[in-house]
Amino acid sequence: MTSPTPSRTSPVTGNDVNVKAAGADVIEAALKTLPPSPGIYRLINSTGDVLYIGKAKNLRRRVSSYARPDRLSQRMRRVVSNTAHVEIVTTHTEAEALLLESNLIKRLKPRYNVLLRDDKSFPYIMITGDNDWPQITKHRGARNRKGEYFGPFASAGAVNQTLAILQRAFPLRSCSDSIFAGRTRPCLQYQIKRCTAPCVGRITHEDYDALVAEVHDFLSGHSRDIQQRLSERMEKASEALEYEAASVYRDRIRALTQIQARQDINIAGLGEADVIAAHSEAGQTCIQVFFFRAGQNFGNRAYFPSHASHLEAEEVLEPFLGQFYASHPPPPLVLLSHPVANQSLIGEALSLRAGRKVRLSHPQRGPKRNLVRNGLANAEAALGRRLAESASQRRLLEGVAETFALDAPPRRIEVYDNSHISGTNAIGAMIVAGPDGLEKNAYRKFSIRGTAEVRPGDDYAMMRQVLNRRFSRALKEDSARETWPDLVLIDGGAGHLTVATEVMVELGIDDVALAAIAKGRDRNAGRERFFVPGREPFTLPTRDPVLYFLQRLRDEAHRFAIGGHRAKRSKAIGTSVLDDITSIGAKRKKALLHHFGSARAVAQAGLNDLEKVGGISAKVAKRIYDHFHSGD
Repeated sequence: MTSPTPSRTSPVTGNDVNVKAAGADVIEAALKTLPPSPGIYRLINSTGDVLYIGKAKNLRRRVSSYARPDRLSQRMRRVVSNTAHVEIVTTHTEAEALLLESNLIKRLKPRYNVLLRDDKSFPYIMITGDNDWPQITKHRGARNRKGEYFGPFASAGAVNQTLAILQRAFPLRSCSDSIFAGRTRPCLQYQIKRCTAPCVGRITHEDYDALVAEVHDFLSGHSRDIQQRLSERMEKASEALEYEAASVYRDRIRALTQIQARQDINIAGLGEADVIAAHSEAGQTCIQVFFFRAGQNFGNRAYFPSHASHLEAEEVLEPFLGQFYASHPPPPLVLLSHPVANQSLIGEALSLRAGRKVRLSHPQRGPKRNLVRNGLANAEAALGRRLAESASQRRLLEGVAETFALDAPPRRIEVYDNSHISGTNAIGAMIVAGPDGLEKNAYRKFSIRGTAEVRPGDDYAMMRQVLNRRFSRALKEDSARETWPDLVLIDGGAGHLTVATEVMVELGIDDVALAAIAKGRDRNAGRERFFVPGREPFTLPTRDPVLYFLQRLRDEAHRFAIGGHRAKRSKAIGTSVLDDITSIGAKRKKALLHHFGSARAVAQAGLNDLEKVGGISAKVAKRIYDHFHSGD
């Protein structure tokens, strides 16, 4: 594949046109320098944020359509009205432009593009190829280790279940190379017949290689041949009255049958394929991806891309394909629930990415159509569950708005808590919740800095520092206030609320609602008291769903803060005052500790004593001595 060539990048900046002009005028001015060649374009606002990324076969012709906003949708009119700059990158072909567009959307996450928000890597089964005795193991991440990879599987659980059964059918080693090299006797895996103990020579190279070949054949789709061979061996062993060997073959056959039954392996002629089905309803879309490899169903995963509410399923499916396969290798066949525009172009782009032919198909009949229907049924059911959860979440947010007298249900709630022990290793934590539930990618930790104002154990001063840092930065970086909260909830009482109010007044922020939640009498759940500026403290009925919701948010912030504190404390335990001295690395540190027994003893040692330590020169000894006695 040839890489996209940024042969010409034409930003329209404030030096070229008046950036205060209407977006359509900015685009009109940009057209004078745009080439009639393939490439991608970026529409950027005045603060440098990318609003929209698109690809084009002819950049000049495609971008010219944005100069006539009256012919655009409401969503794209909003994009154009906020456009202050246009940037382009040319490519050799339209397929390369499609690949570049997908990569940039994934990296920059423009607000007005269809966005694939879940981008976790998939696990694989790997048979290593860099050892005389190959290992069978789970692998996730870059496939840069020598070996053979089988997958992807939809989840780590699916891989673990398959591996557990495979080890009963094909007892290859699963231990790491370091453990394998250090064994002097068989481990428990050998005792339970999950390994053949090659580490101590209980199997020959020839027999072990035969097992590896069988695993490879099975995972490559030749399972029936493997079962037939095992069945023949079982019969021969039985006829020879070798019943123990026959029972081993019987157990292996049972294990293979279990895998086949669980994975719906008998899908004739499918080979390697992904089944991708999309269902849209109520302005949201669920896309289900099923992975079939060597005829085996390796599981499925549901995605809920972020997109404009008026888009149909096929309009969401097209950009999803580009973003999904930007980080996952496409199989030779992709079965789609809907025909998409530019289907042949997408197939060409995926072929470039994979280095082999990739075909997109929208089957109309037969077994492949049944697979797509099953995917659609799963997508519809998953979206139904999500909409039901969203409706429940929406009712809770409406209840929160009523409880705290907000103008509308909050789109973003930020909850703050601190964690420390007598002021040491203090951590501030912020969690975020909204219409889609907890937004864990927006969580933040604040390592609280000791200052003259923040004395150890002063929880109010710690909260003041956390809120100051959060909202001072927000004022600088988020002028559009897209990630500002509608409600800030503090884990604390009236004093914490006073601190939060003072911070907002000092920063000139008057459009963020504040509240505090304090544990009630005897610190019992259900007796929480709420503090809101200008109101008397109040409680909620013990069975009120809004109370449960706010308790969960408070508990999640507490959990997140404690986790950060423990991590910081554990890190501190592993540090030493010796780490602060220049020229003292791990080797000299070890020599000092072995000689004196502790870092405190090193600090109290005289200059002559330090010079007696092996590896510590007179110059270094003087530096150590001065470090601990510079204030004497």
